[in-house]
Amino acid sequence: MKITPRNLIRHELIGLEVEVVESTHPGYVGIKGVVLDETMNLLLVKTERGVKAIPKKTSTFRFKLPDGVKVDVEGWVIAARPEDRVKRRIKKKW
Repeated sequence: MKITPRNLIRHELIGLEVEVVESTHPGYVGIKGVVLDETMNLLLVKTERGVKAIPKKTSTFRFKLPDGVKVDVEGWVIAARPEDRVKRRIKKKW
């Protein structure tokens, strides 16, 4: 199935380009790279300066989809194990 802004949270995030656009910790804002791995609470992002662990719940991410579309996602929406995120229903529409 093709990744779209509507179904992004139900897809695998590993391999997508990402940028942190907001965070409660100012040091995370502006970090860009490719998602290497994902845990329940963290995104591991490969940057030019190494691998950074970004907490999901306190950040807002901008993902670049394979077709070039950029989508902002609040971290609390994706703060779950990847396999559980598929089952969860989210009422917010993008």
